[in-house]
Amino acid sequence: MDKNYLFNQRIRLRHLHTFVAVAQQGTLGRAAETLSLSQPALSKTLNELEALAGARLFERGRLGAQLTTMGEQFLTHAVRILDALNHAGQAFRPVELEEPAVLRVGVLTTVALGMFPSILERFHQEQPQAIVQVATLHNNVLLAGLKAGEFDVGIGRMSDPEMMTGLTYELLFLESLRLVVRPDHPLLRDNVTLSKALAWPVVISPEGTAPRRIAEAMLREQNCRLPATLVETSSTSLARQLALRYNYVWFVPSGAIRDDLLHRSLAALPVASHGPGEPVGIITRSGSRLSFSSEVLISTIRKSHPGQA
Repeated sequence: MDKNYLFNQRIRLRHLHTFVAVAQQGTLGRAAETLSLSQPALSKTLNELEALAGARLFERGRLGAQLTTMGEQFLTHAVRILDALNHAGQAFRPVELEEPAVLRVGVLTTVALGMFPSILERFHQEQPQAIVQVATLHNNVLLAGLKAGEFDVGIGRMSDPEMMTGLTYELLFLESLRLVVRPDHPLLRDNVTLSKALAWPVVISPEGTAPRRIAEAMLREQNCRLPATLVETSSTSLARQLALRYNYVWFVPSGAIRDDLLHRSLAALPVASHGPGEPVGIITRSGSRLSFSSEVLISTIRKSHPGQA
């Protein structure tokens, strides 16, 4: 009998839910907790799926469960199938009897300035009745708010293990640090180096934040120091105005200025960022049941994210 026919006949939703949970959680233990299953029951379902597929979907080891190449390919299809089923179920709900959904979202300030406006617009095309309450926060405050139940969904950075306890994290992209100026900045008339850039006023995130740590690592690596003329602020809107209108050099996470670079309202200096970048992803509470609006938002984020920034 045709192998593909057998796969289509025998696969069940529990196989897809189990597979996606393990892929997102990274370990069988956390996935079992999320699905309210015992680990042996989850392992059995996963083994059934791999037998149906005729291939290993995960490599299991001390560090958890890592997707194989075949697993990465299957994950795309599994997520789409589950998303489609969620949307199909929504069609049976009498809209006139429902209260408007209220969705509470916490996002990094750089995300709010960068990718999130387009995500909201696409989300409301599918959920025109939804009320979205958005808070822009530093990452530690965002994580604490998610744990306390103040937000349904967050877009934030991976943090220390103790900070991530009780939370589920799904990587979207790695966010690098860029140095940007207005397009007619005098710096751009010459060969640009980090030391030459630091001869101008700088606007940068406060100490203790992830962008500041990356900037300080870059400075140490190239034996440079911040100038005396310095603005430290967590306000991306203020920093953006200083860079757009004056001669400030802005140290900024790449996700916040994607549109500015695309439309050439700001110019990036050819100065290499330190390291691969900070991981930014979708964060929810482990084991919590997501509302339909939360599921739609998460699906929209997955479809809209820019890949590695």
